Amino acid sequence: MEPIGSERGPARYEPGEGCVTTVVRVPVRIVVLVLVVPVRLVWDVLTAAARAVHRSALSPLGRGLARLWPTLVVRPLAWVRHTLVVAPLRWLWRTLVVAPAAWLWRWVLAPAGRGIGAVVGWLVRYLVVVPARWLGTYVLAPLGRGLAWLLRGLGAVLGALVRWSVVVPAAALWRYVLGPAGRALAAVVTVLAREIGAALGHCWRTAGIVSRALGRFLAAVLRWTLVEPVRWVYRTVLTPVGQVIRDGLWRPVRQALRTARATVRQTRREIGRALFGASREPRPARAVVPRREPGGSGARTLGETSGRDVSPPARG
Repeated sequence: MEPIGSERGPARYEPGEGCVTTVVRVPVRIVVLVLVVPVRLVWDVLTAAARAVHRSALSPLGRGLARLWPTLVVRPLAWVRHTLVVAPLRWLWRTLVVAPAAWLWRWVLAPAGRGIGAVVGWLVRYLVVVPARWLGTYVLAPLGRGLAWLLRGLGAVLGALVRWSVVVPAAALWRYVLGPAGRALAAVVTVLAREIGAALGHCWRTAGIVSRALGRFLAAVLRWTLVEPVRWVYRTVLTPVGQVIRDGLWRPVRQALRTARATVRQTRREIGRALFGASREPRPARAVVPRREPGGSGARTLGETSGRDVSPPARG
């Protein structure tokens, strides 16, 4: 049985608990005590008895059987398997299969194979090799030499015909007509391309100068007709109006909503504490710091400007 000192005592009543919690807790603990204590006592007795039987009887018996198992069971079974099963099967295999197969191969299959090979070799030699050799020597070789001589003659005639009808006229045409015409055309095209490229370069640079001047002019017109008036309206009209709306309307509304939410939460906690007892202590709410414009220590006046109101340097 487990020591009594390890048992945990009943949970203490927390101060400030509600009446509903106290009324429900006491009957539940009485019923649990009546039902659970006898079952726990029987369980502890059975656990102690099982541990004693395992420690004094089952564990020594298991160790003894583990030591006797190889001697009394494993080795006799291995001897029986080798003596009564493996050895007879090996003898039967050698006597009934290996020896007859070796005798059959040595005295029947090998001589028959050698005889069949000799007969087939003689037939192939005198029915295929000798006629093919005679045919190649006395028929195909003379025919091949005649065809080769005929083809060499035809090749020489065709080569001479192609040379004097195609190659020589084409070489003369290229040397005396196409070559000079191509060189003259290349010189003309080179001069035209150089002059056209120079003209295009001058036109491109001139167009770039005109485009830059036109871009600067349009940028200046856009700045003084649109950007500067919009910036002046934002700095002198919209910024003071936004500050007035923020300080006079938005901040009071936010403060009123924050106060209403805090009041509702406090009322809800008081009602829960009265019905169900005290809960854990609520964490204090963090103070909300009002947002201000970055980089400024206070509200801007009508004459002040922020870093965003500084106009960028003019692009020249």
